[in-house]
Amino acid sequence: MSARLPVAGPAAVRRATLALIRRDVRGFTALLALNALAALAGLAGPWLLGRIIDEVSAGAGTRTVDLLALAIVAGALAQLLLSRQARYVAHRFGERTSARVREQFADRALALPPATVERAGTGDLTTRGTTDVAAVGTALRDAAPDVFVALVQIVFVVGAIIAVQPLLGACGMVGMAGIWSGARWYLRRARSGYLDEGAANSALAEILAATASGARTVEALGLQERRIATGETAVEECRRTRERTLFLRNVFFPIVSASYTVLVVVVLLTGGLLHAHGMVSLGSAVAAALFVRQLEPPLDTIVVWIDQLQSSGAAFARVEGLADAPQTPPARSAEPVDDRIEVTDVRYAYDGRDDVLHGVGLTIRPGERLAVVGPSGSGKTTLSRLLAGMDEPRTGTVTVGDVPIAGLDPDRLRRQVVLVTQEHHVFLGTLRDNLQIAAPDAGDTELLAALAAVGWSHELPNGLDTELGAGGHRLDGARAQQLALARVVLADPHTVILDEATALLDPTAARHTERALAAVLKGRTVIAIAHRLHTAHDADRVAVMENGRLTEVGPHEDLVANNGPYAALWQSWNR
Repeated sequence: MSARLPVAGPAAVRRATLALIRRDVRGFTALLALNALAALAGLAGPWLLGRIIDEVSAGAGTRTVDLLALAIVAGALAQLLLSRQARYVAHRFGERTSARVREQFADRALALPPATVERAGTGDLTTRGTTDVAAVGTALRDAAPDVFVALVQIVFVVGAIIAVQPLLGACGMVGMAGIWSGARWYLRRARSGYLDEGAANSALAEILAATASGARTVEALGLQERRIATGETAVEECRRTRERTLFLRNVFFPIVSASYTVLVVVVLLTGGLLHAHGMVSLGSAVAAALFVRQLEPPLDTIVVWIDQLQSSGAAFARVEGLADAPQTPPARSAEPVDDRIEVTDVRYAYDGRDDVLHGVGLTIRPGERLAVVGPSGSGKTTLSRLLAGMDEPRTGTVTVGDVPIAGLDPDRLRRQVVLVTQEHHVFLGTLRDNLQIAAPDAGDTELLAALAAVGWSHELPNGLDTELGAGGHRLDGARAQQLALARVVLADPHTVILDEATALLDPTAARHTERALAAVLKGRTVIAIAHRLHTAHDADRVAVMENGRLTEVGPHEDLVANNGPYAALWQSWNR
């Protein structure tokens, strides 16, 4: 089971939100100021209408009424213009802030150690980087400005009601008690509900990705029904969590709708009663009622968006959770004194489980070709990850030139050590783009030479300008692996670790590629981890792994003569 990435708590989300606001405080201040002015302009209409009623009741002439009517039109026009500008500023603020969230997420994701990504699963990270980041961006661009506007309007409207008649304002506050109670009930439950929904979506994405990427294995082993059952279980969990959040909305929304009616009725009855006793004028009572009616649109806005904000808040918690995930440790400033790799009494365990490496010690000399062999599960790949600096040992050290490999600056590390595995990736773009990942300044001559060095003989429609990946030319597994090896040639590291790097090639092509690489990498340190023992035969030394322990080290001929574990493997290979 994959280990989930962390989820930020409410306090961390609030701090992150405030940090985003501080980074664009001018835009945020303009947003609030324009919305406040628009809300103030919107209050003019009900107040002026109340004045018209009072003036008419007092026998004022048409001139006074006309002037007040013109003032109402001016207030409405001012509100329209201010609201439009506020919306424009809000969208610009939201887009800038959304971009910062995406950039920060990308930086944090790239800083995650490979082991953390592998244990968490690509589904969780992908869902956070797509669905969750998009939800946060929508909230920052649309929901947050709308809610800010609504809150400002509510504050001013309630203030206006209190200014007209404090008792009417108090009645209005009592009428809003239902909305407040419903919101408290909803908010206490919504965050956990949406977090569960996000986790279920991530689990489903992980299952679908694993099934799609392993489709051939699923078909070959007849695992279709099992994978379908696993997928259906994940879909059912998504449905259950979605129904939970739907239930919360179905309870909250009717409470709010009923509270609107209660609010208007309370204010109208109270206003009428106060007018009957001469405590408030008819115009003031009408103005208060109109102000109450003005509460409905902003409250509607909040109700509509509060669900989105809860969903987005949970998404932001998942996005911000990467800040609490283990990060690649800061690089040490020391430079290796040479290319000698020392493995000293190394022990390693995955996620606190039992050790899979037990006291491994090994010295790899510069320029040496070392083959690491052993049965599946013996610890070969784990050792290669430690040698490549992808993981750090639980105890012991792995150094190059007396400097811990895992502590090197990434650029320095990849000039020192490159790991090539069975897993490979063809990026969207041209063949040239895919090769220049390893050497951005390489020209066409160097790119073609690197391809030739690994035995590339595949003619592409447009040569180096051929588009690869989805929508372009698709490389089979063997060609994609040769592409990965060509990148190694271009990177030109001091040490190359080949972990079954030619496993997808047929034996003839693999042999040809390995010989080509041997010629290109002559003088470099090469660590080959493979089940094909012809690699061991060609190596300077062979290291034999069994059950996480290094049992034999020496030249091929000596190990065969010793009649130990390697001799048994060699005899089995040559039968």
